[in-house]
Amino acid sequence: MVCPCTTSGQTAPADNERCHVALAFHVDTGDVDGVDVAGLTVCVVSDAPAVMSEGGWKVGVLMDASATAEQADALGAVFGGQRGGPMAALGPLIGEMVGMESVPINYSDDGHRHEVRIGDAVNMVVEDFVSPLDHTGQGVKVSGVGFPADTLAAGTATSSRIDVFGMTWDNAGKNSFSAPFAWSA
Repeated sequence: MVCPCTTSGQTAPADNERCHVALAFHVDTGDVDGVDVAGLTVCVVSDAPAVMSEGGWKVGVLMDASATAEQADALGAVFGGQRGGPMAALGPLIGEMVGMESVPINYSDDGHRHEVRIGDAVNMVVEDFVSPLDHTGQGVKVSGVGFPADTLAAGTATSSRIDVFGMTWDNAGKNSFSAPFAWSA
């Protein structure tokens, strides 16, 4: 249910030979140097070795097509690591940047179910795990993670098909994480 990559700070080997990851970030509110980026979504797709901290990641970025050129440049700098912050720390791990595409992205979130659809490239639906014995309804959380947020809700991918940048996989039925995040640099 919880992947060893995430809970070990990317130092324990994945359950599989490769770690196939799609990280979708929806910005509810925010700006980058005064450029409003609220309502936009970015998805980072990666194929990494079993021990992610060893580097050699293959990475591609999908940018929300509804972003203006100014917004896309601002978000590109954040998610490319040029603005510092959490994504800058991933820079040394990237062995091959396979591109950035501007595509229509549909995002929805009801608090426990999170969905990202990006044409034929990404179809991802994840649901946070809430035990029937959890009277609070808050669900299972993993803390002390650090990236992309310190506390993540553990869950399962009910759908997770990726086919973009020469990377193709289906992670349906495997673990997922979700969390609100607040970044600044």
